[in-house]
Amino acid sequence: MPEGDTILRTARTLHRALAGRVVVGFDTAYAHLSHVNDDHPIAGRTVVEVRAVGKHLLISFSGDLTLRTHMRMSGSWHIYRPGERWQRAPSSMRILIANEEFMAVAFNVHDARFYAARELDRSGVLTSLGPDLLSAGFDATEALARMRARPEAEVAEVVLDQRVVAGAGNVFKSEALFVARINPFLPVADLDDARLQELIDATRSLMAANVTPTSRDAVVTSFGFRRTTRRSSPDQRLWVYNRAGEPCRRCGTPIASRKQGPHARMTFWCPTCQPGAHDRGARDRRPTR
Repeated sequence: MPEGDTILRTARTLHRALAGRVVVGFDTAYAHLSHVNDDHPIAGRTVVEVRAVGKHLLISFSGDLTLRTHMRMSGSWHIYRPGERWQRAPSSMRILIANEEFMAVAFNVHDARFYAARELDRSGVLTSLGPDLLSAGFDATEALARMRARPEAEVAEVVLDQRVVAGAGNVFKSEALFVARINPFLPVADLDDARLQELIDATRSLMAANVTPTSRDAVVTSFGFRRTTRRSSPDQRLWVYNRAGEPCRRCGTPIASRKQGPHARMTFWCPTCQPGAHDRGARDRRPTR
């Protein structure tokens, strides 16, 4: 599933393929984007830049027009050479941007809209976000203050709240909490500033490790599997995520899992490495193999 690391890698790749080049073709499956294109044609404009803000991807065109997309759970952007066979069905195409050398195709991207700069600022879509975990200008003090503003919330839910910190999704939530040895179901109020800072640092470190120059940031948008353990074996790439019932890589305790929060997102954790009195009996409901 796309998280901040995926969005940043995709933005870098699209920037390499599109920035500074004139658009020669635009197509979309969405009527609201087609209407903008009818009134303000995209073809003939130059792509100024492509950048990521949390889980949002922004493609800026000359003439004060920006396309914002959010991949949700299953969306993706691909880059192809003219005439190259697509890796997804044409019926999944939602947006296509072409120049003389490359074609950028968005598949199953369900959240997309054009904005003028002033409209984007006024929309609140980006201004409501917390500090971007992968930004070079990340404000750790602000992130900590936003966490503290939700004292009764379970810490795993706070990590996912894009208004607190932007970019982390369900995978990095579980992985960072494990690395920081924090029980996912503890309320924020039960953790001191030092422990919350450890969690912020762990989340940033794990995400950054997946967007280094060695993460295949060429003009491709297939990046392989996400890794958090730094282990070379493909079947040992994650600590706890999607490993319910399997032994913890640290202590051997079976990994537990449980749906959490209003959206019932699955959380994975080790009951031994991440103990907590506020797990609401989750240890008793560990999956059996």
